[in-house]
Amino acid sequence: EEGQVAQLRRKAGVRPVMKRVDTCAAEFEANTPYMYSTYDGEDECQANDKRKVLILGGGPNRIGQGIEFDYCCCHAAFSLSAEGYETIMMNSNPETVSTDYDTSDRLYFEPLTVEDVVNVLEAERPEGIIVQFGGQTPLKLAKPLQKYLE
Repeated sequence: EEGQVAQLRRKAGVRPVMKRVDTCAAEFEANTPYMYSTYDGEDECQANDKRKVLILGGGPNRIGQGIEFDYCCCHAAFSLSAEGYETIMMNSNPETVSTDYDTSDRLYFEPLTVEDVVNVLEAERPEGIIVQFGGQTPLKLAKPLQKYLE
């Protein structure tokens, strides 16, 4: 079961840290909102106390689907930003508009699994999670995430 490995890792004190993607190849300091998890080094998450919401994207697109999910996730981010929320997008597909640098305040390039979503939840501490706009991939995570949050 997926959760067993995560529990063993946590019990052993092995937790991921969040890093920023260096989009400038270390030529000068990059201040991009692109994030990823790793088990090496210091945490670069810089979480804050602002009101924020995590939006789960659709993940890998399949032929004949995906564009409408990406559109919905983008507009969720735009609407929440207009209401004063910080928006955090989580999507593993770099070929979508939801992964553009200016769509959300931060973007996590992570697989859409319970363990990876929980890692982002623990790092960012958002007020809520939006799963319904990304299609079946994030929808399947709703119940396991609710169980974790309880």
